[in-house]
Amino acid sequence: MLASRKNGTLYVGVTSDLAGRLLQHQTGTGSKFVARYGVMRLVWFDEYDLVVDAIAREKVIKKWPRRWKINLIEEHNPHWRDISWHLL
Repeated sequence: MLASRKNGTLYVGVTSDLAGRLLQHQTGTGSKFVARYGVMRLVWFDEYDLVVDAIAREKVIKKWPRRWKINLIEEHNPHWRDISWHLL
């Protein structure tokens, strides 16, 4: 999950290459939505062995109310820090 800032615009997506996809978003080539709203801070992610499980989870989270998404982020990352360093 990406965020523009704490309590800002959120973006939920799925990829098989998180580091590569994040780089695309940060350089403005990932998606028009992310580029438009500056949603480039990685604030939460989860890993799955099967892509079908990842896609299913993405669909569930996208349907959640905003408050639930914020709670998920704050449960693991209360200060909304960019956790992309985990990908190194």
